Amino acid sequence: MAMLALTDDVILPLGIVSNSKKELKLEGIALDDALIITLASSLSTLPLESSSMDTIIGVSKARDFPTAPLLAEMFRVMKPDGKILIHLTELAADLPSDNILSSLKRKILVAGFLELEAIQQQPDAFAGVHSIQVKARKPSWKVGSSFSLKSSKLLPKVQLDDDMDLIDEDTLLTEEDLKKPQLPVVGDCEVASTRKACKNCTCGRAEEEQKVEKLGLTMDQLDNPQSACGSCGLGDAFRCSTCPYKGLPPFKLGEKVSLSDNFLAADI
Repeated sequence: MAMLALTDDVILPLGIVSNSKKELKLEGIALDDALIITLASSLSTLPLESSSMDTIIGVSKARDFPTAPLLAEMFRVMKPDGKILIHLTELAADLPSDNILSSLKRKILVAGFLELEAIQQQPDAFAGVHSIQVKARKPSWKVGSSFSLKSSKLLPKVQLDDDMDLIDEDTLLTEEDLKKPQLPVVGDCEVASTRKACKNCTCGRAEEEQKVEKLGLTMDQLDNPQSACGSCGLGDAFRCSTCPYKGLPPFKLGEKVSLSDNFLAADI
C-alpha cells in the first residue's frame, strides 16, 4: 500500500506518522516506504500521478492547514476508497478548538471526501497545547466514471370499478348557488327622456335638472336647442345680450347641449 505524508513544517516527526498509522489501523506499511513531502502548502501541484496513493496523512501546527488547493491535490492523487487523516498538533489551549474543527471538517467535505470522523484530544495541561484529528474516505468511484441507472419500478395502475362511490358534483352546490340572479331594477329616469328625475336618482338626471334650473332654461331648450339668428351655438362672442343660451358652451343646433360637471361650480 502506498502512503503519503505531508507537512507544512521543514521536518516531520516519524512518531506522529506512526501514531497516525495506528489511528487508521494500517498494517504492513513500513515508515521507510512512505513518501514524505515537507512545506507542502508551497506546492501548486503534488509531484504524483492521479489515483496513486492509498493513504494520505497531513500533519501541521498551523490552524489553517491544509489549504483548499492542497486538499484538491490530495483528493486527486488518492485512490478511490482511500483514507485520509489530517492531524493538527500543538494548537494553543486558548484557541477556539470547536471553530477550528468545524472549519477543517467543512474544507474536507468541500474537497469531496466522505465519512468524516473527528477526534479532539484533551489539552495537555503541562504543555498548554492540544491537537485535532479528522479522518475521512475518498468515494469508491473515479472522476469521470459512469454507470447506468436502474429502471424504476412502474407505478401500480389504479382501476376504477363501476360500483365505487363517486361524488355527485351537483350535491356540492347550495341552494344559494342554484338561485337565478336578479337583474337590477331600471329607474324611472331611464324610461323616457321626458320624465323628471326620480326621488333617489343615481343616473345623473337630477344634477342636470338642477343646472338647468340655475340657468333658467327648460330641458327642451337643452335637448333640442334652436336659434332665431343662427349664432347661438357659436358661443358667447356671437350671442346677443338677451340670448337664453348666454354662458353655455358652444353647441350645434338641434343637438343636445352637454354641460360639464363643474360648469356651474365657482372658480374660487
